[in-house]
Amino acid sequence: MKKRHHYRDIIIIILALLSCWELIVKTLRIPLFIFPDPITVFTAFYQNSGVIIGHLRYTLIEMILGFMIGVLLGSLSAVAIAFSPWLRRWLQPILLSTQVLPLFVLAPLLVIWLGYGLNSKIVTTVLMIYFPVTSAFYDGLSRCKAVWLDVAKTMTSSRWPHFWHIRLPAAMPGFASGMRIAAAMAPMGAVIGEWVGASHGLGFLMLNANARMQIPFVFAVLLVLIGISLLFYALINRFIRQAFPWLEETG
Repeated sequence: MKKRHHYRDIIIIILALLSCWELIVKTLRIPLFIFPDPITVFTAFYQNSGVIIGHLRYTLIEMILGFMIGVLLGSLSAVAIAFSPWLRRWLQPILLSTQVLPLFVLAPLLVIWLGYGLNSKIVTTVLMIYFPVTSAFYDGLSRCKAVWLDVAKTMTSSRWPHFWHIRLPAAMPGFASGMRIAAAMAPMGAVIGEWVGASHGLGFLMLNANARMQIPFVFAVLLVLIGISLLFYALINRFIRQAFPWLEETG
């Protein structure tokens, strides 16, 4: 029953947003080449659905692979920083440097170094989510209650059991938060990479349609991007709930 009510609420919200969208366009008499109404956008999607779906798979590959690699590298970096003060001194400047420089500055260089294919887009996505995952997971590892570690030290002197049985479970809320942030940012990283230089993908379609002033087509691609972003976030959130059922629900 709860799921049924949840889906009903989602449908009601979507219909309300579409109605507001239609009302704003009609009331203000906004030209279609500036802000098209929902019917025009859905018509553009129907007429170009084959093209959009064909390019969608490239964005999905970049998004999913970038997410997986970014979460893996971020998790390993967080563990390394938590275990070794020496690595912490070396890795923290690298972590900050990935966020200090705007991604739009690095993306053209990645295209030059890695080409116009999937590799540069995947790396762009990894750079987008690497810092949030590392930061959230490391914060969880460093916030383990000292009393738990003191009790563990009285039972064994090895650091690995302390980490595996105490620090890691205690850090799972932070890791889950990092994964949720990464799931929300992965589509953005893939599209930014496609905007800078690509021959496939939803970002490539949006740039080309915008250059031709095909604004309804741009909105159609944008709605598809929003849809897959929400779906990807929901799937990751569902995975977190099933993989870590003991966590207090936070998202």
